Amino acid sequence: MENCEEKRPLWAPWRIEFIRGQKEKRCFLCSKEKVFADTEEALMIAKLEHVFVILNRYPYTSGHLMIAPYRHCGDISELTTEERHELIDTVPRVVELLKRVMRPDGFNTGFNLGLAAGAGVADHLHFHVVPRWVGDNNFMPVLGDIRCVPEALEATAVLLRENWQ
Repeated sequence: MENCEEKRPLWAPWRIEFIRGQKEKRCFLCSKEKVFADTEEALMIAKLEHVFVILNRYPYTSGHLMIAPYRHCGDISELTTEERHELIDTVPRVVELLKRVMRPDGFNTGFNLGLAAGAGVADHLHFHVVPRWVGDNNFMPVLGDIRCVPEALEATAVLLRENWQ
């Protein structure tokens, strides 16, 4: 990759709706176990003791999941031992779920800690698990500002919930 012509940036122009859009006054990740009893609307996949798994409403690809603690906490060092262990222990469960159900070729996983690191919700820690397929980022989002998510979020949520073990 010596010359600039060979470098290919990752474009996700549909996310500008989230970036520029009006933000809720309250944190949308807080207290999901109490606020959202209707898992269909919340895109909730699983509720555990200290953390939950939810589909990202503004995904990079189909099946983009987030794992977050119920408690409002923006710094990984502020998590309790129980929260931290359950969050990290949930990552391989989510990866295995996505492998089984969606058969991706790979994954992007991790935290975006702080606004400068790209955290859309900097004050409530969440871990991303993004399934990836060879060739999944093609010309459509780059040229047409169109994302190719092959299934409605609600349908993906039902499929993933039904396969959660």
